[in-house]
Amino acid sequence: VQLVESGGGSVQAGGSLRLSCTASGYTYCMGWFRQAPGKQRERVARISVDGRSGYADSVKGRFTVSKDNAKNTLYLQMNSLKLEDTAMYYCAADSSAFYCVNNELRYWGQGTQVTVS
Repeated sequence: VQLVESGGGSVQAGGSLRLSCTASGYTYCMGWFRQAPGKQRERVARISVDGRSGYADSVKGRFTVSKDNAKNTLYLQMNSLKLEDTAMYYCAADSSAFYCVNNELRYWGQGTQVTVS
């Protein structure tokens, strides 16, 4: 499975961005992760094949994850962006329920930078 992300950029605090990630094949789960310089990678949001989603506490109420199954594309709508949301954002996915349940996603995109100032 190959993942191609888009939609990052620079935005002022309080603004919005939408990230997209298109998968080349079947995925059981997909998610967004981020990593800021000097910090550990953090799972931001994920969605399963049955549509269930989950969010990190730091983004609840501000970010929304969704998936267009027809386009095999994952989205992350980010509203009310804060300075601390600045990071490289990665899309990740897996076609196996085993790896999804164990949070060991095997397929990763190249990342897209989000900078909030």
